Amino acid sequence: MDSSTRRQRRKSDLRKKRRRTRRRQTLKRTLIVILIVAICCAAAFLVFITVRAVRNNREAEAEAALQGQVVELDEEALIGTPAEADLAEAERLADMYDYDAAIEYLQNSDYYDSTPEYQAKVDEYNEVKDNLVAWEPENVTHIFFHTLIVDPSKAWDDDEKSEGYNQYMVTIDEFSKIINTLYDEGYVMVSMHDMCEVSDDGKVTRKDIYLPEGKTPFVISQDDVSYYHYMGGDGFADKLVLDENGNVKCEYIEDDGSVSVGDYDLVPWIDTFVEAHPDFSYLGHKGTIALTGYEGVLGYRTDEVYRTQDESRFTSFQRQFFIDNPDFDEATWEQEVADATAVADAMKAEGWEFASHTWGHIYPLGVGLESFEEDTEKWIENVEPIVGPTDIIIFAFGADITSDWTEYPSDNEYFRFLKDEGFDIFCVVDSSQYYVQFNGESLRMGRRNIDGFRMYYNPGMLQDLFEVDDVWDKARPDEVAPIG
Repeated sequence: MDSSTRRQRRKSDLRKKRRRTRRRQTLKRTLIVILIVAICCAAAFLVFITVRAVRNNREAEAEAALQGQVVELDEEALIGTPAEADLAEAERLADMYDYDAAIEYLQNSDYYDSTPEYQAKVDEYNEVKDNLVAWEPENVTHIFFHTLIVDPSKAWDDDEKSEGYNQYMVTIDEFSKIINTLYDEGYVMVSMHDMCEVSDDGKVTRKDIYLPEGKTPFVISQDDVSYYHYMGGDGFADKLVLDENGNVKCEYIEDDGSVSVGDYDLVPWIDTFVEAHPDFSYLGHKGTIALTGYEGVLGYRTDEVYRTQDESRFTSFQRQFFIDNPDFDEATWEQEVADATAVADAMKAEGWEFASHTWGHIYPLGVGLESFEEDTEKWIENVEPIVGPTDIIIFAFGADITSDWTEYPSDNEYFRFLKDEGFDIFCVVDSSQYYVQFNGESLRMGRRNIDGFRMYYNPGMLQDLFEVDDVWDKARPDEVAPIG
């Protein structure tokens, strides 16, 4: 092989080597670019999940609780910057329509001046405030329930109490569908104190409620949250308790005698729902719980008769209670009072209010003024120390202190007595969509009963809220007996 041929071959080999080198370099650069893009995408994703983690975990936990599930929180995902935590808290306040508090919270932050996101949120909240719609209190509806049925098969087992449960109660399944419908339609829970201003001298004046367009205020209440003796074993919760996290839940006695703790009645169910849907609550307000006192409150045997054990005052149910609980003594009673007070305090901290339902579940005009005064004193002595003072009375049976549907006359002797005892808000039962009156000294409000009777006989009266056919529990008996 001559020298010229060898040179040509060396040049060819060199060109091939250079091409292989360039291909390797190009491939290397491509892999580096892909790696950089992948790292950037991963970083962006981590930032996204960090910002969303607090709300997502909270909503997941709350929604799962509604289904009786348990969620393990991802503690690492909960790690975020203080600025992100501030924004989340401000958004929670704004979700509950407390725009002033949300604005103040951000403006008081050390990050406000240096964080454009804070300033943009404040501008956003101010714009929302400028476009709120005023709701007159006369256009606020009020609905109420009794204790929710957990197990329909036990409530409707054809004994002598089944008919009453069918008339006056709803199941948890029905309640869940009703509340979800109200939420989807833009309803928002408000307090009756949001509808009025009570001055130190006892004057009561009307007050508008301001909400974004598309939102509708309503009041919700529940009667007889005492878990009476007669309800035992009939598919209802046993009492309200605090769980290991200090949240209000219900105890429910299973068939084998074991105790389950969960959302087995209106209060804990609503608490869990609002945790997932804070925009269902106006300023963090929830419902009003109407309590009697003769068998205690919230499932605890707190009335004085359980302390004194005065047999002359026993009902047949109380007599049986002491037969079944021979060790119940004054120390036990004191613990019952302490436990009930702790639950009541936790409820108030979560936005619940309490009302008198009369101590003995009585009809004021039926028993006369003197007996009514004695009954009110029993409520103040036995129930108020546990739940605190209240200016709301929700009359038992929906009965009123007058037969007149016009404003309360100021000289009505029942009214004057209740005003002297500190009551300013008076509630009766009325099927009208709206029933609100002011007489200068009181707010008087009608409440619409949501129960088997109303759903069966007057479904049209509830169409502004929900369609009965959409919520009716097929576990109900085919017919609901008339009342009376």
